[in-house]
Amino acid sequence: MILTLTQVALGGAIGSLLRYLTTAVVSAPLGTAVVNVVGSFAMGVLFVTLSSRTSLSPLLMTGVLGGFTTFSAFSLDALKLWTAGQTTVALAYVGGSVVLSLVAVALGAALARGLT
Repeated sequence: MILTLTQVALGGAIGSLLRYLTTAVVSAPLGTAVVNVVGSFAMGVLFVTLSSRTSLSPLLMTGVLGGFTTFSAFSLDALKLWTAGQTTVALAYVGGSVVLSLVAVALGAALARGLT
Protein backbone atom coordinates (compact mmCIF):
# COMPACT_ATOMS: atom_id res chain seq x y z
CA MET A 1 0.00 0.00 0.00
CA ILE A 2 2.87 2.40 0.77
CA LEU A 3 4.35 1.80 -2.68
CA THR A 4 1.00 2.54 -4.33
CA LEU A 5 0.50 5.72 -2.30
CA THR A 6 4.04 6.84 -3.14
CA GLN A 7 3.38 6.23 -6.85
CA VAL A 8 0.15 8.25 -6.74
CA ALA A 9 1.80 11.10 -4.84
CA LEU A 10 4.85 11.25 -7.12
CA GLY A 11 2.70 10.98 -10.24
CA GLY A 12 0.33 13.64 -8.95
CA ALA A 13 3.21 16.03 -8.39
CA ILE A 14 4.49 15.43 -11.92
CA GLY A 15 1.02 15.81 -13.44
CA SER A 16 0.29 18.99 -11.52
CA LEU A 17 3.60 20.48 -12.65
CA LEU A 18 2.85 19.56 -16.27
CA ARG A 19 -0.62 21.10 -15.98
CA TYR A 20 0.82 24.30 -14.50
CA LEU A 21 3.41 24.60 -17.26
CA THR A 22 0.83 23.95 -19.98
CA THR A 23 -1.59 26.58 -18.69
CA ALA A 24 1.31 29.01 -18.24
CA VAL A 25 2.05 28.68 -21.96
CA VAL A 26 -1.56 28.44 -23.18
CA SER A 27 -3.72 30.63 -20.94
CA ALA A 28 -7.13 29.61 -19.57
CA PRO A 29 -9.67 28.61 -20.60
CA LEU A 30 -7.99 27.24 -23.75
CA GLY A 31 -5.05 25.88 -21.76
CA THR A 32 -7.38 23.92 -19.51
CA ALA A 33 -9.20 22.55 -22.56
CA VAL A 34 -5.85 21.48 -24.06
CA VAL A 35 -4.93 19.74 -20.81
CA ASN A 36 -8.27 17.89 -20.67
CA VAL A 37 -8.13 16.74 -24.30
CA VAL A 38 -4.45 15.69 -24.18
CA GLY A 39 -4.98 14.01 -20.82
CA SER A 40 -8.02 12.15 -22.10
CA PHE A 41 -6.07 10.93 -25.13
CA ALA A 42 -3.22 9.75 -22.90
CA MET A 43 -5.74 8.05 -20.60
CA GLY A 44 -7.10 6.08 -23.56
CA VAL A 45 -3.62 4.98 -24.55
CA LEU A 46 -2.68 3.99 -20.99
CA PHE A 47 -6.01 2.28 -20.35
CA VAL A 48 -5.24 -0.12 -23.19
CA THR A 49 -1.48 -0.50 -22.81
CA LEU A 50 -1.44 -0.89 -19.01
CA SER A 51 -4.38 -3.26 -18.70
CA SER A 52 -2.02 -6.21 -18.24
CA ARG A 53 0.56 -4.24 -16.22
CA THR A 54 -1.41 -2.75 -13.36
CA SER A 55 1.72 -1.99 -11.32
CA LEU A 56 2.20 1.24 -13.32
CA SER A 57 -1.45 2.33 -13.20
CA PRO A 58 -1.22 4.14 -9.84
CA LEU A 59 1.79 6.17 -11.00
CA LEU A 60 0.69 7.01 -14.53
CA MET A 61 -3.11 6.92 -14.58
CA THR A 62 -4.13 7.95 -11.07
CA GLY A 63 -1.05 10.03 -10.32
CA VAL A 64 0.26 11.75 -13.45
CA LEU A 65 -2.99 11.98 -15.40
CA GLY A 66 -5.05 12.62 -12.27
CA GLY A 67 -2.78 15.54 -11.45
CA PHE A 68 -2.66 16.72 -15.06
CA THR A 69 -6.33 16.69 -16.06
CA THR A 70 -8.44 19.07 -14.05
CA PHE A 71 -12.16 19.25 -14.46
CA SER A 72 -12.24 21.45 -11.37
CA ALA A 73 -10.29 24.09 -13.29
CA PHE A 74 -12.53 23.41 -16.29
CA SER A 75 -15.60 24.07 -14.17
CA LEU A 76 -14.16 27.26 -12.75
CA ASP A 77 -13.28 28.56 -16.22
CA ALA A 78 -16.82 27.78 -17.43
CA LEU A 79 -18.30 29.54 -14.40
CA LYS A 80 -16.12 32.61 -14.99
CA LEU A 81 -17.24 32.82 -18.61
CA TRP A 82 -20.88 32.32 -17.62
CA THR A 83 -20.83 34.93 -14.85
CA ALA A 84 -19.02 37.37 -17.16
CA GLY A 85 -22.04 37.19 -19.44
CA GLN A 86 -20.26 35.16 -22.11
CA THR A 87 -22.98 32.53 -22.17
CA THR A 88 -22.41 31.35 -25.75
CA VAL A 89 -18.65 31.07 -25.21
CA ALA A 90 -19.22 29.19 -21.93
CA LEU A 91 -21.59 26.70 -23.57
CA ALA A 92 -19.25 26.20 -26.52
CA TYR A 93 -16.33 25.70 -24.11
CA VAL A 94 -18.19 23.12 -22.02
CA GLY A 95 -19.62 21.24 -24.99
CA GLY A 96 -16.42 21.35 -27.01
CA SER A 97 -14.24 20.22 -24.11
CA VAL A 98 -16.48 17.28 -23.24
CA VAL A 99 -16.96 16.11 -26.83
CA LEU A 100 -13.28 16.50 -27.79
CA SER A 101 -12.16 14.71 -24.60
CA LEU A 102 -14.46 11.78 -25.34
CA VAL A 103 -13.21 11.62 -28.92
CA ALA A 104 -9.59 11.86 -27.70
CA VAL A 105 -9.94 9.00 -25.20
CA ALA A 106 -11.54 6.83 -27.90
CA LEU A 107 -8.79 7.71 -30.41
CA GLY A 108 -6.08 7.08 -27.82
CA ALA A 109 -7.53 3.65 -27.03
CA ALA A 110 -7.90 2.82 -30.74
CA LEU A 111 -4.33 3.92 -31.46
CA ALA A 112 -2.98 1.89 -28.55
CA ARG A 113 -4.92 -1.17 -29.68
CA GLY A 114 -3.33 -0.77 -33.10
CA LEU A 115 0.14 -0.63 -31.54
CA THR A 116 -0.19 -3.77 -29.42
